[in-house]
Amino acid sequence: MVLHSISLPPGVYGGDAIERLFTNRLDWDAHPYYQGIRGLHVSAHFLIRRDGAVLQFVSCDDRAWHAGRSVWRGREDCNHHSIGIELEGLEGEPFEAVQYARLATLLRALAHRYPIDEVVGHEDIAPGRKADPGAGFDWPGLRRRLRRRRPHLPRAFD
Repeated sequence: MVLHSISLPPGVYGGDAIERLFTNRLDWDAHPYYQGIRGLHVSAHFLIRRDGAVLQFVSCDDRAWHAGRSVWRGREDCNHHSIGIELEGLEGEPFEAVQYARLATLLRALAHRYPIDEVVGHEDIAPGRKADPGAGFDWPGLRRRLRRRRPHLPRAFD
């Protein structure tokens, strides 16, 4: 699992810009920021909105384009062997409690179907290139949420 953060434009929440980006329907002229990412083709398996709504864009059995140039434990191109979850937010800023609750529920559900060994941030698989989900992400809090109920993710947080 690779966790990310995203907001479009940066720091703006709500709206449908993220969904439009992930489905290749973003109007590049709708905001000046979009000119800098014009033509970007990116997707994630899931998005967790600020209000806790969970949207799925790509089947977990298919490759999503969320990791970019990446390496984890010697394996390159993490898009090939990971599930990407985006949290609506800005790297370095706090996320909402409901997002953590939905994330923990989603991770438990995915662990029933897929051999999840670890949950890492984009910053971990692309250090120096990416900084999300960032310092505002509460990793200890997520660990506590996952340990409260079984099944927990094997080795992911032990």
